[in-house]
Amino acid sequence: MNFISSAYAQQQPAAPGAPAPGGAFGMFLPLIIVFIIFYFLVFRPQQKQQKQRRQMLANLKRGDEVVTNGGIYGKIADLTDTVAHLQIANNVTIKVDRAQIGNLASGPAVQKS
Repeated sequence: MNFISSAYAQQQPAAPGAPAPGGAFGMFLPLIIVFIIFYFLVFRPQQKQQKQRRQMLANLKRGDEVVTNGGIYGKIADLTDTVAHLQIANNVTIKVDRAQIGNLASGPAVQKS
């Protein structure tokens, strides 16, 4: 207990109105570091993923086998700028928004007859 009292006694009181040690930069440095970490762990990978998705949607062509965001597998029968017609079975075609195509199917999407 005596040691703590003497440690406080040796500490110089700060002058009123004096800037904090390290200045304004020292106060914002932890915030800047957190932002940099978020950028590299969250924002940058998300931007890369969005770029890949836009590229995949732009490169779609007739005959590609895809999966929609709703989980429907189909083959692209017709394609416009905003709409894709998917063949989900023989003689069964549905119309979906092009943006709702999740990704390319890895396996056979439509049964071959």
